[in-house]
Amino acid sequence: MDRVTAGEQLLSTREMSDSAIAMLGEQGTVVGWTRVAERLLGYSAGDVVGRSASLVLPTSEDTPTATAFVERCRARGGWSGTTSVRHRDGRTLVVSLRISMVRGRDGAVAWLVSVTDAGALSGDTATGSVRDSLLARVPIGIVFRDLGLRCTWVNDTMESHDGVPADRRLGRGFPDVLSGPKAAALEATMRQVLATGASGVHTYRSWLASGSRRDHTFAASVFRLQGADGRALGVCVISVDVTESRRAYERLAILTEGSAHLGGSLDVMRTSQELADLAVPLFADYVAVDLEQSIPFGHEPPVRVGPTGERLPVFRRAGLASIHQGVPESPWGRGDPVLMPPTSPFTEVLRTGRPHLEPVLDAAEGTWFDQDPARARKVRENRVHSLMVVPIRARRALLGVAVFVRTEDPVPFQEIDLLLAEELVGRAALSLDNARQYSREHTAALALQRNLLPHRLRGGAAVEAVSRYLPADLHNGVGGDWFDVIPLSGARVALVVGDVVGHGLHAAATMGRLRTAVYTLADMELSPEELLTHLDDTVQRLAEDDACAPDQTPAVTGATCLYAVYDPVTRKCVMARAGHPPPAIIDPRGRVTFPDLPAGPPLGVGLGVPFEAVELDLPEGSLLALYTDGLVESRAEDIDAGMRRLGAALAAPARSLEELCTRATQTAAGRAPTDDVTLLLARTRSLDPEQVASWALPHDQSAVGEARQLAAGRLAVWGLERLEDTTKLIVSELVTNALSHGTGPIGLRLIRHQVLTCEVFDASGCSPRLRHARAVDENGRGLFLVAQLSRRWGSRSVPGGKIVWAEEDLATALERRRAA
Repeated sequence: MDRVTAGEQLLSTREMSDSAIAMLGEQGTVVGWTRVAERLLGYSAGDVVGRSASLVLPTSEDTPTATAFVERCRARGGWSGTTSVRHRDGRTLVVSLRISMVRGRDGAVAWLVSVTDAGALSGDTATGSVRDSLLARVPIGIVFRDLGLRCTWVNDTMESHDGVPADRRLGRGFPDVLSGPKAAALEATMRQVLATGASGVHTYRSWLASGSRRDHTFAASVFRLQGADGRALGVCVISVDVTESRRAYERLAILTEGSAHLGGSLDVMRTSQELADLAVPLFADYVAVDLEQSIPFGHEPPVRVGPTGERLPVFRRAGLASIHQGVPESPWGRGDPVLMPPTSPFTEVLRTGRPHLEPVLDAAEGTWFDQDPARARKVRENRVHSLMVVPIRARRALLGVAVFVRTEDPVPFQEIDLLLAEELVGRAALSLDNARQYSREHTAALALQRNLLPHRLRGGAAVEAVSRYLPADLHNGVGGDWFDVIPLSGARVALVVGDVVGHGLHAAATMGRLRTAVYTLADMELSPEELLTHLDDTVQRLAEDDACAPDQTPAVTGATCLYAVYDPVTRKCVMARAGHPPPAIIDPRGRVTFPDLPAGPPLGVGLGVPFEAVELDLPEGSLLALYTDGLVESRAEDIDAGMRRLGAALAAPARSLEELCTRATQTAAGRAPTDDVTLLLARTRSLDPEQVASWALPHDQSAVGEARQLAAGRLAVWGLERLEDTTKLIVSELVTNALSHGTGPIGLRLIRHQVLTCEVFDASGCSPRLRHARAVDENGRGLFLVAQLSRRWGSRSVPGGKIVWAEEDLATALERRRAA
């Protein structure tokens, strides 16, 4: 037996020699058993051979049947992981289980099952679990031989170990396939195991059949299989290439020693650089560490592990290391914003929270690299051929990503390299998280903005919306830009973008006050020009309050705003602006226009100039781009050139909104940032005419009964009969209210979108008020009843009168319908 290192011997023998081995037939019936299996599980060969493997599997509602589990293994070519098994005495054991497929003659299939007590392999520290995982990820070669050492079953991996194909191995004796001193030593081990029943281990060095120039170390464990009568059926030989496991174990020891000094300071940028320096050149030629932009300021990161559907965060390069002078592989320096292509391994890691391994990197034309020309050029110039992307996680929060690359080292990254990278990044993540929490007290401005800006854009049935916010001043944190998508009644939606002059805490605080004011005014169903007029008054009052305290920094020094309301029923958009850049509108064919919208004065200047609104017809699928001047204006060029550049970036209607956001913000990435960049993109939708029903009603008492019948009929068409009683009551009260307090014709409209909206129009401009009637009053309970029956209600002014509306939840009705 060749000599091997202690670490290698540990990896090669500990899992295999202590494993309980069983052989299962194609349908999961036990056909062979070992002594170790009897010691571990308490069942003798006579107890289990010929019976289903489900005998030792605990049953529960979540446990699949043996047949279902076999089918799952067949689809995946095997299975590995941690599970529970039943000891003969009734105990439940937590074990590491590996199931591998083997093939016999004529396409027959069987299974090798290796079971190891997880507690026995747990080790004394986290390093022990990593060491065990190194073997768990290594492919194993399996051969079953009968009493004459003729091969009866073999798996696909074995050919890569010795170069003997399965058709030349099956049915042949051991000397007929392999010869030489090493083969003779292994044959002697197999015959000894057959004679004594004790498992044996044989290690040797050999050249891979693939022609690799490096010798590889193999560990072969030999087990005797027993039948139901306890007699030997043959031997099972499990071979493992422990070369990479040994190398990974040695690297892990170095990482363990080096990472003890990782994160010695509470500086996230320094810790990120230490992470990169430790990995190069130990197992990577180039490493980049990118952190979510808020991490250096100690704020809670907005990204959570798992699919979110939210906009992609912005990252900054925090660590760089390379075997080459000057780090030529990186298009960005430390502190620079890093672009994440929407369809790339990076965004997949962000969405899933799982690492990405690409052993052979495909950098050909037409791949995801083409979305990022700068990165693609660096990849090809530096001959990047292997890639790993590992998320930096702490308490289920995603702090950033670490990118590992090989250029000069010709060996591709493997699963073991990924495991080491995860171990190293995991340790760095703890240090980064500690530093982030320590810096929390110094990030008031950033924390304020994170809380004040919308965490989720709700476009409803009206629009699909995404956004980007890129602060220019990372030291002060944030500025006064804000945006919102506000759901309104009747399936409409309000889009707003604003900009407060200045940066830092005061600008962020003012932004929050104005955003709250806009939300309140929008809830009052004001038209865009009316809303801006009231918002202008609010800004002036805030400025007057600041003037009364001259020793304090003024909270308001100027602001601009653009406010638009889109109706998916009519496909009309009404908008007005207060000193803000006009929106860009891109029609479904990609034609770009900037509407001639009256500019209006900035908020709070007190010029007394009225704001004016413009109404536009927008085809379904039109793109609205609302932005702040930081995106289109710089010291080097005027705003007109920036608007043309923005329009050109958005003139691609077939692209997703995330891609368009990335393209549009890339136009500002190469310029020195002078102001925050905010971009809100909304792609319009329209309601199908079948989702809207409108009627004109007479101004007399017959209108109430007619409205009830019309509403009930429409609900039946929509399959919403469960809402009939509630809707008829709401319609009755709203129509009755219109007869009592309104004049002229009455209109009734039902809209089915995320909710069911009931709208009643009358020619009166008087807004309704909710009253609590006394016990002796005959009237005054109508709107109170509507408020009780609906999720929310309200009124809005329209040309020629007003509309009183009420909304009902559809989810409950649809669930009841499915249950029925």
